[in-house]
Amino acid sequence: MGSATSRDRLMKLLEPVVGAEGLDLEDVTVTPAGRRRLLRVVVDRDGGVSLDDVAEVSHAVSAALDAGDAMGATPYVLEVSSPGVDRPLTEPRHWRRAVSRLVRADLRDGTCVEGRVVGSDEAGVELDVSGAPRRIEYQDLTRGRVQVEFRRLDDAEDDGEDGDEG
Repeated sequence: MGSATSRDRLMKLLEPVVGAEGLDLEDVTVTPAGRRRLLRVVVDRDGGVSLDDVAEVSHAVSAALDAGDAMGATPYVLEVSSPGVDRPLTEPRHWRRAVSRLVRADLRDGTCVEGRVVGSDEAGVELDVSGAPRRIEYQDLTRGRVQVEFRRLDDAEDDGEDGDEG
C-alpha cells in the first residue's frame, strides 16, 4: 500500500475521532524511525489547542488505532501536536485563525503580498497591506505563511501604556 493511500486511510479513520473531541484534523504523517514508525497527528481549532486537549485527543486516537488494523503489526509511536507557526495557510479556517497576524500570501500569478490579516470568510481574506485594505479571493491564492514577528503591533502598544505607569 502506498504512503498516499495509507495517509488517506488514516485521515478518513481519524477525522471523526478528532472531530468528536472538538478539533480539526490538519495532517497525518507516518515516518520510519528504526524498527518502529512515528505517527504524527496534527490537530487545531479556533482559539488554539491546550495540553489537556492534546492529551484527550491522544487517548481517543490511540483507542481508535488499537481497535482496528490501520497501523498494521509494526510497532509505532503516536505523537499528537498542534501546527507550528510555519504551517502553510491553505484552508479558510487557517486564515480565520491568523486574524491579526502578519502573513505573506503567494498568489497564483506568481506575485506575493505581505500584510496583516484583518478578516476572512469562506471566499477570501482581507489584508491590511501598508495601511490599505486588500481583498484576495482564495482561488487567487496558492498559500500563505504567518511571518514571525519578534515585536508584534500589540506588544508595542502595550509598551506605550506601561511607560506611562509609575
